[in-house]
Amino acid sequence: MTLAEPPMPVVTRVTALLRRPWTPTAFAVVTAAAVGVPAIRDSVHPASWWAVCAVLVGALVADLVPLHVERGRQTWTFSFGDLVMVVGLVEIGPFWTVVARSVALLLALGHERYALNKVVFNLAVTMLEVAVAGLVLSWAEPVRIERPTTWVVLLLALLASAGVSTCMVAVAIAITAGPPGRDYWRATLGPNLLLPMLGTGVGVTILLLLDLTAWALVIVVPLVVAVLLFFRQTARTNRDRRRVEQVYDFARRVEEVSPDEAGLRQIASAVRELLNADRVALWLPPYLDEEPRLVVARAGEAEPWYEGPSDPDDLIRRRAVDPRGGGPVLVGTPRASGEEAAALQRRQASEVLGAPIVTAAGEYGYLEVCDRQSDVVSFESGDRAALDSMLTHVNAAIRQQQLLTRIRYDADHDALTGLPNRQRLAVEIDALLSTEPGEVRAGLVFASLDNYTDVTDTLGHAASDELLLVTAGLLREHAPPSALVARMEGGQFAVLLPGLSLPATERAARRLRDAAATRARVAGLDLDVLLTFGVAAAPVHGDTSGTLMQRADVALLAGHSSGGVASYHPVLDQQSLRRLQLGTELETAMAEKQITVVFQPIVDTRTSDIVSVETLVRWAHPRYGNVPPDDFIGLAEQIGRIGAVTDYVLDLALERCRRWLDQDIALSVAVNLSAKCLAEPDLVDRVRAALRRHGVAGSLLTLELTEGIVVDDSVRNSTVLADLHALGLRLSMDDFGTGYSSLSQLRQLPIDELKIDKSFVLGMSTSQSESFIARSIVELAHNLGLRVVAEGVEDEVTRDLLAEMGCDKLQGFLVSRPLPDDRLENWLLARTGVRSAAPGAPHRRLFVRS
Repeated sequence: MTLAEPPMPVVTRVTALLRRPWTPTAFAVVTAAAVGVPAIRDSVHPASWWAVCAVLVGALVADLVPLHVERGRQTWTFSFGDLVMVVGLVEIGPFWTVVARSVALLLALGHERYALNKVVFNLAVTMLEVAVAGLVLSWAEPVRIERPTTWVVLLLALLASAGVSTCMVAVAIAITAGPPGRDYWRATLGPNLLLPMLGTGVGVTILLLLDLTAWALVIVVPLVVAVLLFFRQTARTNRDRRRVEQVYDFARRVEEVSPDEAGLRQIASAVRELLNADRVALWLPPYLDEEPRLVVARAGEAEPWYEGPSDPDDLIRRRAVDPRGGGPVLVGTPRASGEEAAALQRRQASEVLGAPIVTAAGEYGYLEVCDRQSDVVSFESGDRAALDSMLTHVNAAIRQQQLLTRIRYDADHDALTGLPNRQRLAVEIDALLSTEPGEVRAGLVFASLDNYTDVTDTLGHAASDELLLVTAGLLREHAPPSALVARMEGGQFAVLLPGLSLPATERAARRLRDAAATRARVAGLDLDVLLTFGVAAAPVHGDTSGTLMQRADVALLAGHSSGGVASYHPVLDQQSLRRLQLGTELETAMAEKQITVVFQPIVDTRTSDIVSVETLVRWAHPRYGNVPPDDFIGLAEQIGRIGAVTDYVLDLALERCRRWLDQDIALSVAVNLSAKCLAEPDLVDRVRAALRRHGVAGSLLTLELTEGIVVDDSVRNSTVLADLHALGLRLSMDDFGTGYSSLSQLRQLPIDELKIDKSFVLGMSTSQSESFIARSIVELAHNLGLRVVAEGVEDEVTRDLLAEMGCDKLQGFLVSRPLPDDRLENWLLARTGVRSAAPGAPHRRLFVRS
């Protein structure tokens, strides 16, 4: 049994009928028959054959200098025959003018190979133009060219003719492609006023001269040629101006695209719209952990892939990305060789513009534009120039996207091994466990390289890094294919095992330990790879990344005393007890000065002046020894005591600054500010009070913010940063590049400087990509009027690279390690000199002696 398709709605059928190419032609023919034929019928009379031929030749020449108006797949053509119209109406009348212009139009359109419906449409519009002009000119009968009133009537006739032509084209566009809009009327208004005036003036002048003497042709012919050249130049100028405006709009659009595949599709769509193309393909080579990407933008329908752009052996792509080439390549059917015709055939295109894209890694991508949507106009040299101009903006947008991709990749991956880091592991665990909460099984194994510290202390960081690379390779080689191997910190790794129960995870951990128990050649020595494993599993040990990772860490501590592999058990949870005790002792630790600060100098790259010292907090616990800041700062945030810790550190920093001021030395201090502090309503008042209490100007205080603050909507929508900035202090973004902020977000905040995260700086001397990221951050920050601090500078090569990039300030072990107050004072006495106060400054400055 065959089911009949439901009938098409009436409105849809009517719309489809109106959209047919012959619909506007039929409308034009009916209008011409109803209006034009009666108007011209009364003007049939004998005319001089040479005059008819002259008008025909003039009309043919005028029609060969057209102005095309494109609207999607439709192209409408204006022929500026106003000069011919004046001569024809006066010398041979409307009937013969219609005949001469129609013959000329047939010859011109036949030469251009217009579609039949276009030819008939233009013939009908030509009849209407002449008929309306003839009706208006009849007001001046008898027509006498020497009378000024005739000139005025001729001008009105041409204006009416141009108005009719414009309206007919507008109706045709509205029928086939929708209302033309203001751009169309704006583009035609100028020519419709200027060209009739020019045509009337030149035509009347020609006729007056010819009435005097036939020798006037000596003047008339060059004059007509000049007018035609003016028309051509006007059309070219308008087209070029329009193209410049479109390229400018294109540049603004691609600056705002999102850094993902949707952004690439926006770029391709913008190119397609600017060049009025049927299809645009953008292919990018693999980058970091991304596969090669191909996005296609096509008019009216989506097409994810087609032959050609992703093929490195494709003729057009190969020619476009050839570095010896001279810009975009244009291949079209009329002049295509056999190979070129085959390349066009595989795309089912008649013409292709291909161009190279240069990525952030210096590799070539590829952009191609297939077929102009217009059924008349094809790609030309101007389109190649426009595409060449667009490539600058496309390259910049793609490099910006890849820079952000690189920053995010580095934020999620370990710089040494390329493995996912703790942050990425947590995201992957949560994503896995959220698929079926409480039911998904997954094992998590923490592995610690037992001799990592010994190798570092004995052979140095280069040797321990080599050992880490060997260990990472062993874990990736022997872990199950579905496992995710990550590096945590120091000599610690993690392996996420989806779908495994606790017993299966324990077996997998023992197999990994046995497989990795080998010897490796490191720094010329054969060293043992000794790993200890801690095991936790979901859902038995937790259903969130934080819980699972904390319990795997607890198990790892126990693994050192239980044969190398241990599973989590609540009895082992001493870490939680320690954390609880630290929380209860925070206030006591500050009161008893267990919590202290150290200072790390920051120097001016160019002058070596010490411009600031960063204040870093430390806790020497009587039972647990030195507690890492990450342990108790995060704890203070969770229990709501971060404000008290911040005030405590701020007081110590400003007290130190005040002592320098008493020695007539201006040295700024920097204090880290937690995102939690910004949510406290009295933060600004507390900072203001601290500055007053110590008698320190706001200009000598810098508050360092984490990058996560920028993407926090509650912070960006409040005035807290602006209020802090109004105190005169500086705001610095710490660890820039490890988060997800964008430069557009930075522009909205009163940030004074960026600190490049040390993960990018440490590898600059050996990694081109790290150096490229650092340079890009410096350039982008300077473009926004921000100063740049590089932290983690440990060698002179890195210092020199940063200085060459224009980085403003340096911080790291090359200058000094973080020092307590007394050792800082000794360091200043031993390593620095004193400059006299700068003009207009009240205090002296310190500089590092070379």
